[in-house]
Amino acid sequence: MINNNELETISVLCAKYGAGFLKNAPLAALTTFKIGGACDILIKVNCRELLREIVLCCKNNNTPFYVIGKGSNILVRDEGVRGVVLLLADDFADVRINNDKRISCLAGASLMAVCVLARNNSLTGFEFAYGIPGSVGGAVFMNAGAYDGEIADVLSGCEFLDEDCEIKTLELEKEKFSHRKSPFTGTKKIVLSAEFLLEDGEKMRITAKMDDFIARRRNKQPLEFPSAGSTFKRPEGDYASRLIDICGLKGFSVGGAEVSEKHAGFIINKGGATCNDVLKLIEAVKERVLKETGITLEREVQIMQMS
Repeated sequence: MINNNELETISVLCAKYGAGFLKNAPLAALTTFKIGGACDILIKVNCRELLREIVLCCKNNNTPFYVIGKGSNILVRDEGVRGVVLLLADDFADVRINNDKRISCLAGASLMAVCVLARNNSLTGFEFAYGIPGSVGGAVFMNAGAYDGEIADVLSGCEFLDEDCEIKTLELEKEKFSHRKSPFTGTKKIVLSAEFLLEDGEKMRITAKMDDFIARRRNKQPLEFPSAGSTFKRPEGDYASRLIDICGLKGFSVGGAEVSEKHAGFIINKGGATCNDVLKLIEAVKERVLKETGITLEREVQIMQMS
């Protein structure tokens, strides 16, 4: 638990930068799965200076902390999490266009906002991200992608907070990125901002491509139910959804969690699902797929737990 001295320090820092914070804050509504308990303190980060000082405070007090954006690839445990959750969202979401076909944005900006700004300025290359319900920070962190495009294709650089709480700049080295992995994956580094280099395009064609992608998502994915997107990583040479489907697992459920009948790669919250329901269903799916195909599926959804 957070002691009174640390709570006072956090309160002073938030007041210094005009940021809001909540004690015993529920987290379910901040995730696309709509599942999970509360955290000790939720801070709505509005600048990199506050973020750096709060992280330093947590490290000095051995307090666990976790960073979230749009909450689109996480599952919060039912009992909640101890420590501080740093929310990089609307208060940390500036997006602007430069004169050299580059879009600069803070980590809390939505991918949708970047897509729309690019389209409105007739810049192409970011259409693949239209409809991905994530933030820029999370997308860079995991090299998000869809429809044969990924963040590494358009990222020209970013700023991040390293493990020593120093603000650093990363120039793009594409060879350090791979399918759903980046130099940040598996680290405690925090993406602060990103810059995307796009190309001139025709607004009508860009719009048509974005409309096509969003239509495909609506037709093939269970967007009407809460979920965290693709539950499993793509196994080499195959698709998790195909393997789950041939094992007859569409519609298989545990409590309020269900393998979507629309897209087998999604586990959805049909209503009242708990984190425990989802985790039990994930394990049941993995066991069946391994038994029937010999392939071990790897979970893509991240479990929010303090370390």
